[in-house]
Amino acid sequence: MSLDANPSVHSTNLVGIPTGLLASSAFNEHPLKLRISGVRETNPALFSMLNDATSIEEAQEAFQNYMRAVFALDEAQRHSSGRRRFRASYLRLLAGWGFDANGPEGAVLKGWVESRFGLLPTFHKSPLGRYPSPAWMAYVEEKMSARFHNNSIHLQLDLLYEYCQWMLARFFSAGRHRPVLYRGVNDFAEHQLITRINKREAIARQNNLVSFSAARDVADQFGDTILEAQVPTAKIVFFNALLPGHVLRGEGEYLVIGGDYHVKLSYL
Repeated sequence: MSLDANPSVHSTNLVGIPTGLLASSAFNEHPLKLRISGVRETNPALFSMLNDATSIEEAQEAFQNYMRAVFALDEAQRHSSGRRRFRASYLRLLAGWGFDANGPEGAVLKGWVESRFGLLPTFHKSPLGRYPSPAWMAYVEEKMSARFHNNSIHLQLDLLYEYCQWMLARFFSAGRHRPVLYRGVNDFAEHQLITRINKREAIARQNNLVSFSAARDVADQFGDTILEAQVPTAKIVFFNALLPGHVLRGEGEYLVIGGDYHVKLSYL
């Protein structure tokens, strides 16, 4: 398994389109709607509550209440001994990603993208390259950590993605199916340039899960090369306006499913 001209993908996924297509720049230019198989059908109460919401705030409250009830995420949940019980939570994973996308929480999130969308990660602490390797083994160990694989964590992330897609369609996308987002980089170890179109444009392979920003001046703070991409809403997993407060650390930060993107390059 090596990083070459073809995206690194699994042969199967849970979204019903070929993974090679999903990973391609062609998908981003002509996106299709994505649904994780069975999630909406097996959680009808959540989407009934969302459909009854008349505002962003009501939808946020409905989602949070549902997740607390189904996954017992209330901090007051304790063992009968009185000790606090650790429950894996999508909120903990998002907070961990905001602190370090290459930490254990980031590995779990990248592993979820593998299992649902079929895209393999290309970077975790270092380029993953050919399998097996020490870098791959370290990633696999972190993504399978028992600390985070309880409380149906992948189902929590499935619901987060489907909630995100519902909110984009209902309140946020306003007919924009490919918002322009930005990412600042200092090198291309994690964002390999697959094809140079010209000095200012390229096809860049993004990690299977990657952060972008809606604000160019925020992206400027993270690198002296700015990647500008039109990101299909179907590839957006999370953004801060989905929930009250700022779950991720960056203003205007988006969590985006990766693959090959046609990007514009600009330099500070």
